Amino acid sequence: MKLEEIRKRIDKIDNEILSLLNQRAEEVRGIVHLKEKRNLNIFSPEREASILRRLNKLNKGPLKKEDIEIIFKEILSVCRAIKVILNIGYLGPEGTFTHLAAVKKFGKKANFVSCDSIREVFESVEKRRLDYGVVPIENSIEGVVSYTLDMFFESDLKICAEITLEIEHSLLVSQENKGKIERIYSNPQVFAQCREWLFKNYSQVELVPCASTAKAAQLARKHPQSGCIGSKILADLYKLKVVASGIEDRGSNVTRFLVISLTDSVPSGDDKTSVLFSIRDKVGALYEVLASFKKWGINLTKIESRPSKRKPWEYYFFVDFCNHRQEENVKRVLKELEKSCIFLKILGSYPRES
Repeated sequence: MKLEEIRKRIDKIDNEILSLLNQRAEEVRGIVHLKEKRNLNIFSPEREASILRRLNKLNKGPLKKEDIEIIFKEILSVCRAIKVILNIGYLGPEGTFTHLAAVKKFGKKANFVSCDSIREVFESVEKRRLDYGVVPIENSIEGVVSYTLDMFFESDLKICAEITLEIEHSLLVSQENKGKIERIYSNPQVFAQCREWLFKNYSQVELVPCASTAKAAQLARKHPQSGCIGSKILADLYKLKVVASGIEDRGSNVTRFLVISLTDSVPSGDDKTSVLFSIRDKVGALYEVLASFKKWGINLTKIESRPSKRKPWEYYFFVDFCNHRQEENVKRVLKELEKSCIFLKILGSYPRES
């Protein structure tokens, strides 16, 4: 078959795709109109999750699962933005991994707002200055982000979605750098994820902690004898050059982020629920709580303890488990937890990201 013949066939397919995309956009207009009348949220994490799951089951290739998700998340983003541009807060500045996670979830047709701290993300959503916020919760190498957990203790916001992002770290320097690095800037968690590589290659260099990788990039750009560690995307954003890539100590380095809002999600068919609780100081108290999950056949996916900051040696527990809070077995567990815990807070149910 000749090249021009193949191109004509592709053009015909593109024309059909364009027509169908516009048809989809018209249908979305109707949905948005109904949601506005009923005062429902425009962004529906459970609906978008079910769309992607269904398409991935139908997909026979050659496109991969991640290809389908990239394409359709942008379609969802563009269609959503026909009527409403969502304001999404993230731990900034631009180019942080939290920013990348926010774009992955909401697509490029959203207004992304940089916040200086995790607390600012929470407060901006609470005060309705932003529609949603994205905050880091845990890394597969370094574990939980304690400050985010503490904010859930203080805040009444809910978790409505989660995002997982594969992390690759690079060492970046300014364009003027001549090869000598006297100090390296980055977030403390990033230093911890690259500890072995740094010891092997830059053991004599000062490591300077920063609030974010993007802030580190800004400092590295100002100081030619400095470097920073973060995403390769920072090189384009802040006019830096890449010295080394893939410098994290473990090949599988994934960070999980949470989307926070005024409400959580309705059931999607494959969900998680997150709760906070504290227990009485008595023998077997934690065992009693965990036994309830086993009794009702619920799988725990995470349990983390944090100091309550009210009394010495008093703790609360952050727990993730499978299933939605509206399912009967979860209702039974939560009812038992209300009786056995001093404090119980349901942080929300949301679609599980596969």
